[in-house]
Amino acid sequence: MMILVLKYLIPKGYIGLTVFPFIFIKNGGLKTNASLINHEKIHLQQQLELLIIPFFILYGLDFIIGLIYYRNWHLAYKNIIFEREAYAKEKDLDYLKSRPFWAFSKYV
Repeated sequence: MMILVLKYLIPKGYIGLTVFPFIFIKNGGLKTNASLINHEKIHLQQQLELLIIPFFILYGLDFIIGLIYYRNWHLAYKNIIFEREAYAKEKDLDYLKSRPFWAFSKYV
């Protein structure tokens, strides 16, 4: 895992983005935000479990379905199965030590 600060790569309204094996954050001060880094590490694990490309396909499909269903960008994003797991467990800094394989599936 490598954390890179790239403020122009991160879409407006977001502070972090993960594309295996990188975590991109909007500014250097966010490196000390343990919850954010844990959230992004959860995405790294999800990406590995789905062999990276399928993760992004499922992520995009889930977002599009959510956008059609909710008709709201923010709600669609928050309800992506991968985001639901990451937001639910981001404050549990020990979560990745005991996280079961394909744990995101319980958020479907």
